Amino acid sequence: MAQVDTSQFKGGLKIILDGDPFTIVENEFVKPGKGQGFSRVKLRNLRTNRVVERTFKSGENAELADVHETSMQFLFFDGEFYHFMDPKSFEQVQANEAVLGDGAKWLKGEDRCEVTLWEGVPLQIDAPDFVDLTVTETDPGVRGDTSNGGSKPATLETGAVVRVPLFIEEGEVLRIDTRKGEYVTRANS
Repeated sequence: MAQVDTSQFKGGLKIILDGDPFTIVENEFVKPGKGQGFSRVKLRNLRTNRVVERTFKSGENAELADVHETSMQFLFFDGEFYHFMDPKSFEQVQANEAVLGDGAKWLKGEDRCEVTLWEGVPLQIDAPDFVDLTVTETDPGVRGDTSNGGSKPATLETGAVVRVPLFIEEGEVLRIDTRKGEYVTRANS
């Protein structure tokens, strides 16, 4: 496995510590008045999402993690696992809901997701930033009441619930920002 020393540490670099993959969040080189310099590093465990701080002596080595990110297509949910496929190699992986987090409620068939893999196992799956989903249930639309900026809940085809303007009706396709979980605009207008 490839090694890096502390002089190559930078934000986003992925290394192995104690058998787990970590990404460097922050790296601060400290040169005390006396003695050897060191790096104070804030790391995020890619499996647990916990952030830890470690101190590395100047020149100390760490093993690079074989973590790569790829775009995969969401296939289906079988009730326990979410299945994804690499559209180039047709290789498939499955992930449980813990890996997807809140992103699971936005997925419908054939959505492209960013998948972070470590040794072929998905560590993190990010839903697309924007998805177009159909409203399956909401209160009847109210015309002419848009100046108040009111909103109402709407249930989407994936089961997710978002706040939408009062004029939105069932059957409309909406563009949703999955990072914020917010309505953006009508997708079919």
